[in-house]
Amino acid sequence: MISSPLHVNEVARAIASALADDRVRRHNEDLPSPTIDEERQLARATASFALTQSRGIDSWGFDALPGIEDRQIIEQAIAQVLGLGRLEPLLEDDDISDIHVRGNRSVWVKLRSGERRELEPIVETDDELIELIRRIAARKGHREQRFDPAHPELNLQLQDGSRMFAAMEVSSHPTLVIRRHRFDYSSLKQLVDMGTLHHDTARFLAAAVRARLNIIIAGGTGSGKTTLLRALMNEIPRHERIVTIEDAYELGIEHFEEAHPDHDALQARAANIEGHGEVTMSDLTKMALRMDPDRVVVGEVRGGEAFPMLLAMSQGNNGSMCTIHADSARSVFPKLLAYISMASTGVPSETVNLLVGSAVHLVVHVQVLNGVRRVSSIHEVVSAEGNSIISNEVFAIGSDVSPFAALRGVTSELLEHHGFGRQREMSWI
Repeated sequence: MISSPLHVNEVARAIASALADDRVRRHNEDLPSPTIDEERQLARATASFALTQSRGIDSWGFDALPGIEDRQIIEQAIAQVLGLGRLEPLLEDDDISDIHVRGNRSVWVKLRSGERRELEPIVETDDELIELIRRIAARKGHREQRFDPAHPELNLQLQDGSRMFAAMEVSSHPTLVIRRHRFDYSSLKQLVDMGTLHHDTARFLAAAVRARLNIIIAGGTGSGKTTLLRALMNEIPRHERIVTIEDAYELGIEHFEEAHPDHDALQARAANIEGHGEVTMSDLTKMALRMDPDRVVVGEVRGGEAFPMLLAMSQGNNGSMCTIHADSARSVFPKLLAYISMASTGVPSETVNLLVGSAVHLVVHVQVLNGVRRVSSIHEVVSAEGNSIISNEVFAIGSDVSPFAALRGVTSELLEHHGFGRQREMSWI
């Protein structure tokens, strides 16, 4: 009589045990670690054998052949041990931009269109999610990190550039959030086609980059700040040297090697278990200035690195850019002041404002409007007076005022010299 097939979890445990035994054997025999293909071959053989043993002998005296259901169990078990289980299809779906998992509850995803969807759970229990997160940390990150009650927070970059954050113990259920980055949106023309920019706004920003204006891109989470920054970076001439500074690699400058052959990408690093080895964004900003950059690009300013970044902008590294979380262009200025105060520099607010007024040329605000990411406002920084930053709004979406009419004369002349304001359109429009 044929017995019932094993559950996926039972097959997965058999695979995990076989892989562990194989690693021990290789270590004892001083053999190299198995490749991914070798592990998959062993996993498939182990799963097939386990299912065959569970089914036993059929009524004719032969081993029962694996059916479609068995093959599905084998693939699911292998994905559970060597892959990411039911999370794998979500990561392979190009329409999904964000994934939110809370224990064994429903999974919420955000599509690139802005739509949100509720999907089936990807784990049976909270403990299964914790094991999945640990497996991701061990196999998918650039370096292995711990995830346990003593280290309840995990922040890493997956091999495809996606950003993963997980938490346990401090949350009601173990939580996993993945933000996926697409590096195919790399030009202003593509953003025009997507409706993010009007072509005149794109021409203006392209000229601003070539004119080496310092630009801050502001907006909320998921508003398209990084995407726009990446497109602006690709307007930088090929011969210029770029140094990027990021809390986590998201700009993907290495994906555009042909456009930017001379570059260095720096990433902050957390302290190790003993509390040593931390490299902050502020540290990286100071390092970048020693690396002979033509331009410094900061992925996101969120703390004390704002001060050395502004110093870099005001000391000859014009053409630098960064992003910042802010709900409007004007709110960028008090945010910068707050971030610099976090660095305990002791610099008076009036001095900080003078620094902002001399270092920053443009603030570009992006937001999601009716489900579409749009550049909604552009401010030109004019000067600073005491505790106030003086800026002109030179572009506002839906405004009756003629776009860019409020630009100062010296700025208009500079941008015209670099292609904006001429009658002929840019070659890529």
